[in-house]
Amino acid sequence: MGFMKLLDNYERSTGVAERVTAEEVTENNSFLDAVLETAVMKSCHTKNVEGCIMMILGVIRLEHVSCLIGKGKSRSDLRPFKSQLYYMWFRLYHRDRNGGEDSSGFEHVFVGETKFGREIMGLHNWVQFYLQEKQELLDYKGYKARDNDAPNEDDHVLNVQFSWHGLVKPVASAFVGVSPEFEMAIFTILFLTSTEKTTTAVVNLDEYQLEMVVHRHGRSIGTAYPKLLSSNNRHV
Repeated sequence: MGFMKLLDNYERSTGVAERVTAEEVTENNSFLDAVLETAVMKSCHTKNVEGCIMMILGVIRLEHVSCLIGKGKSRSDLRPFKSQLYYMWFRLYHRDRNGGEDSSGFEHVFVGETKFGREIMGLHNWVQFYLQEKQELLDYKGYKARDNDAPNEDDHVLNVQFSWHGLVKPVASAFVGVSPEFEMAIFTILFLTSTEKTTTAVVNLDEYQLEMVVHRHGRSIGTAYPKLLSSNNRHV
């Protein structure tokens, strides 16, 4: 659906103004058009958080449940909803107060960025993680877990440590094996159904517990990620 075309559209370091070309705007819109055709994003638009997650992770118990249309957070027409998504995820804003508009929700969450080239920020997407590792730009250092709490092949969320362009991120969390539209749908619901600076929702699965975190930057996504609280019925 054109997701990977978006991954090289950004300046890595904050403080460096982004320059968005007409081609990149087209890529953004094409990606959103494709996302809006997926079952999981349609679930996000017309159903609730449980409906989205159940399509990937099975039956769960989630306290933060809402319907965007029913709650008046989005219109039934997809065009205004697409505009909401674009503003939330692709609008450029100042993450660093110096210089021009240097960041966006999509860049931070799905691509990753660095603070003045000295600290890794964001990069919570497993596809980008894989692609960067394949290019030998990222080095996976291992997962973060307590004794007898090792992840297995069925886990969809991991806490990991890695280096990227020579910088180390001591701990980061990400979904594993899920689609970009799944992540965008979950975080979109949490963002649109709350006006809090930071919104969280705890998800209980059979084998582990995780917390969804969304931090807003005005009317756009500042950051969004899953936080693994426990796995294999043991606290992390």
